[in-house]
Amino acid sequence: MKIKSAEHEITAVRPAQYPEADLPEVAFAGRSNVGKSSMINSLVNRKKLAYVGNTPGKTRQINFFIINDEFRLVDLPGYGYAKVSKAERHSWGKLTNTYLETREQLKLIVHLIDIRHKPSVKDREMADWLVQSGIPYVVCAVKSDKITRGKYRKHISDIISVLDLSQDTPFVIYSAVKKEGVRELWEIIEYFMFDEDIRGMELTDQAGAGKGTAE
Repeated sequence: MKIKSAEHEITAVRPAQYPEADLPEVAFAGRSNVGKSSMINSLVNRKKLAYVGNTPGKTRQINFFIINDEFRLVDLPGYGYAKVSKAERHSWGKLTNTYLETREQLKLIVHLIDIRHKPSVKDREMADWLVQSGIPYVVCAVKSDKITRGKYRKHISDIISVLDLSQDTPFVIYSAVKKEGVRELWEIIEYFMFDEDIRGMELTDQAGAGKGTAE
């Protein structure tokens, strides 16, 4: 993917604030501080397009970034951060759920999992929701630069097992620091955003296979 332009378009806290132009969107979901903003920056080769904070739970709105005036990358609030009130966590969850369940422009969800740790209960809940939703998604094991390659197999096996991923689930090992997985993730993003003529039947098969796994 050749990035000609990348801009922050809008920050939304309710559906009325979503961008109106009918462009395909890719959303990034994961626990707080898993690296969604860093991934977006690395994908578009910009250092400060998406805000990267050291404090978990910093992203409390939905941020829309317009790329090449052709599509959007969408940074969703992180889940699972305990050091905020229950009401605030519920507010973030409602904001995210409303977007995921109603946004017709949504073509793909990138689910980020920290490769260093076994997925959390919230990670599993998100994975189960993705299967049931029928929305295309890819699982990215991020922060791969934090472990040695010799440990990849065990950590990936843990992720697949805990999330109960089917063999058909797209899976990418990713490092925003070393740019590992950037090309592979872009190929998946482009496939689901633009190749509608050749993917229709495959998407139906994928959704059916995923739901069968959950049952």
